[in-house]
Amino acid sequence: MVNEWLLLFPETIRALLKVLPAALLDKVEEIRVREGRPLEINYAGRFHFISGRGGLTLSAAEAYKPGREDTHRLLDLISNHSLYTMEEELRKGFITIPGGHRIGLSGRAVLSGGHVEHLRDITGFNVRIAREVPGVADGILPYLVDRGRQRIMHTLILSPPQQGKTTLLRDLARQISAGGIAGREGGRPALKVGIVDERSEIAGSRRGVPAFDVGPRTDILDGCPKAEGMMMMIRSLSPDVLIADEIGRPEDASAVTEALHAGISVVASAHGKEVTELARRPGLGGLVEQRMFERYVILHRAEAGLSFRILDGQKRGLLLVSPGERALGDPHA
Repeated sequence: MVNEWLLLFPETIRALLKVLPAALLDKVEEIRVREGRPLEINYAGRFHFISGRGGLTLSAAEAYKPGREDTHRLLDLISNHSLYTMEEELRKGFITIPGGHRIGLSGRAVLSGGHVEHLRDITGFNVRIAREVPGVADGILPYLVDRGRQRIMHTLILSPPQQGKTTLLRDLARQISAGGIAGREGGRPALKVGIVDERSEIAGSRRGVPAFDVGPRTDILDGCPKAEGMMMMIRSLSPDVLIADEIGRPEDASAVTEALHAGISVVASAHGKEVTELARRPGLGGLVEQRMFERYVILHRAEAGLSFRILDGQKRGLLLVSPGERALGDPHA
């Protein structure tokens, strides 16, 4: 089924979404359901409310407002009718479902010993639609290849939330694992890739099998904390390249350092706008100051499309691609 994520929603909301043009549904990034407040849809960097007849509107007064029955039914569907089995997810404030779709939750926090034990009275949902975009890494990957040593350089992808970090990591895993041509004539080998998929978003695994194409030589640790997962990969799966999304804690930085010292390339992402911001963070600051990363990819998405900058390990610019442009040429030519 095309756009099978529609089945996540209760019948009332699903019917409104189905009225929207197929081309728009193919671009949907987030759908926000807030009990008693306007139903919102975000796509291609824009947002609209959805009217009671299924059209788009900027007027909150015209928007459909989900009721208690809608939110209860949605919670029932995304928890597969068994909310008590998802205590750990509720403690974190989000649920990742098969296909890599991530659903952020808001409600009343129940505390124990000063820490969040779980959420109750859940009335807000941010459904983030996961998609694979084959080729999105085409203009970036050639700048990450050390052709002389036939390896991938240690790389950190940086951007604020919802700019495409996970989508880029997914395509990098696919291309690195498959091997082939990097830029012009003269290929690169297919490398063993290990993905530590803590939130099940990169590969979107279902019962251990990836829903997305992450390459033929890729191993996945699904639902495993990043730091622990990276160490498990190093010890037992001998990857050439380790991939992890949204690192930032001190234990993540320690695991990255262990991987680099073991001769394993690391391609990871983190939240932020500029490399200089990272120096103030307890975990990532040390990695930046010690020049552990050989490449930085900074993403920014505007209405006109995706832009990115690539910096070397000394934070010197190598490439700038503005929205709508394509990165052409081979950096090794």
